[in-house]
Amino acid sequence: MINIVCVGKIKEQYLSNLINDYQKRIGKYHKINIIELKDNENISKETKEIIKYVDAKAYNIALTISGIKYNSMDFSAHFDEIFIKNSTINFFIGGSNGLEKEIIDLCDEEISFSDFTFPHGLFRGILLEQIYRAFKIINNEKYHK
Repeated sequence: MINIVCVGKIKEQYLSNLINDYQKRIGKYHKINIIELKDNENISKETKEIIKYVDAKAYNIALTISGIKYNSMDFSAHFDEIFIKNSTINFFIGGSNGLEKEIIDLCDEEISFSDFTFPHGLFRGILLEQIYRAFKIINNEKYHK
């Protein structure tokens, strides 16, 4: 199981279409679940809501600017290694304030996709695309570079 725990609802139709498309594509390889939490101006309440989804039996990944950077090939190999040892991977995407240290400390690792800051809806699409690409690479299937 892959869980993507993220803060905020998608308001733009084009982002919803992107996310739904990649979620459907990934579904051919593995079960994926997107958990949308309410965007909360009170970071303490937001943190408490996110922490509910950190699972000690799963592999938990905080998505941060300061995390480890992978290229697509390395990410797919790492992703495959995680699944060999864990049946569930949880990805955590914070809201406009990012993820609090309390959440990051509970995760198994931090991954960064860029030094840039992205809107959470767009980043959700980027994450899904990279997960899909990882499955294509793992399965030796052709996918554009």
